[in-house]
Amino acid sequence: MEKLNIIKIMEPDFGCEGLPDGQELTDKVYVEAPDGSRRIIAIEDKLLYDLNLDEGDSFCLMDDGTIKPL
Repeated sequence: MEKLNIIKIMEPDFGCEGLPDGQELTDKVYVEAPDGSRRIIAIEDKLLYDLNLDEGDSFCLMDDGTIKPL
């Protein structure tokens, strides 16, 4: 389990083409760990909304890859 803080969320821009058929909208989520290390992870946009996660929020990334809001 790893605790992460959301620094920034970047939603993809598909322009006038729109989201390709059958593809889920995936955001680039810039996160910071308690030790100060930073990285970018991909999280489905719908999951962020379902869990009510936004910039400044924290969550736990579980060993099985699931996300638990704090």
